[in-house]
Amino acid sequence: MDREAALYAELGRLGIAHVTHEHEAVFTVAQSAGVKAALPGGHSKTLLVKDKASLFLLVALGTVRVDLKGVGRALGARGRLSFASAETLSNVLGVTPGSVTPFALMNDQDRRVRTVVLDTNLTVHDPVWFHPLRNTASTAVSPEGLRRFCAEHAQEVRDADLAAPA
Repeated sequence: MDREAALYAELGRLGIAHVTHEHEAVFTVAQSAGVKAALPGGHSKTLLVKDKASLFLLVALGTVRVDLKGVGRALGARGRLSFASAETLSNVLGVTPGSVTPFALMNDQDRRVRTVVLDTNLTVHDPVWFHPLRNTASTAVSPEGLRRFCAEHAQEVRDADLAAPA
């Protein structure tokens, strides 16, 4: 089974309703403006970051400027948070830059991502949109469905305002 079909099967297994919309390839939040205009709900950006010992997945509202220093403090990170390399994205989540998505957690068989942080600025929207492991489509789920998916595939899931973490 290909990876995207496996994703849809997993969403089905978890009872998470979803809909997918095909579009041109987008690599940044700015490039996706035209796509977002046609899709109501919360549009995301997903960042894989690391400290000296752990990986963290930050799932933010696309327009939010993530406070990495504040997030690091809130998570008790060892040292500064920095972006994971393309090699780490590929090895851990099985995706490339521009296609990072919380759905890729299902590829992290060793659960190397320690914590997923869901931005409260994003989860107030319904639905919320993510790439289905490729950047030529967007898949919508409810915030509750997102939380259920992440809880199934991550060590820990937290909620925080990623622009101003406490």
